[in-house]
Amino acid sequence: MTKIFRYLAAITMILLAASATASAQEYTHGNGALELFDNEGVANSPAWVRAWVFIMLGAFALGLLFVWKRLEARVVVGGFILGIVSMILLQSAFGIPPLSGFIALMHLIFWTPGLILLLQRRTFLSERSLYGAWTGLMTFVILFSFVFDIRDAAIYLDHIAGTGLLS
Repeated sequence: MTKIFRYLAAITMILLAASATASAQEYTHGNGALELFDNEGVANSPAWVRAWVFIMLGAFALGLLFVWKRLEARVVVGGFILGIVSMILLQSAFGIPPLSGFIALMHLIFWTPGLILLLQRRTFLSERSLYGAWTGLMTFVILFSFVFDIRDAAIYLDHIAGTGLLS
């Protein structure tokens, strides 16, 4: 667990140093990497994106049923909660706008330890239970999210670094 916290702290410090530049611009609302994904951004997103957000939230919430007895659930749900708390703190302390790319980066940072554990243990293959089904659902949810998060986080990091390679 100590390695995980060191990993998260190092990534967060890099992000803190770089993200201040992102707050100085005007952005539109939507679900693109460099769009504000706030209430208006969610409303401007396609129906499938809004549905996906609802499915994701539901899948993470189901993990609360298992956090008392299962390590995977604690790491996955803990990563979700730490990600939200970190986003709120970073946004309020440094004025970082809630761009989709920033949110995607937070997903990658805080959800990766849970995904690694889910893939290492593969409980969804060995346990025929509600918990086994949940681990399979969470593995799919995180992997599917990462398909978009990797691209959006890369665009966001390119944006705050000012390289313009991905713009």
